[in-house]
Amino acid sequence: MRVVNIHEAKTHLSRLVEQAAEGEAFVIAKAGKPMVRVVPLESGAAKAAPRRFGFLRGQLKVPADFDRMGEGEIEKLFSGDE
Repeated sequence: MRVVNIHEAKTHLSRLVEQAAEGEAFVIAKAGKPMVRVVPLESGAAKAAPRRFGFLRGQLKVPADFDRMGEGEIEKLFSGDE
């Protein structure tokens, strides 16, 4: 893996980030000592967890009159009646 000193990384950050995004990971070192590894997001733990549809199935119950709940209060708010 390519090692880049911190001064070079600061000077060429845009180019290095583009290369990392294309899959070319690298290490940033300070005084020859490796400090951090830069890798593209797709290649590690940064991947988003897949969405799971239906994971609450059977645990929730929607009332049959859900679309009419609070109907009277809402009507009063719009009509101005108190």
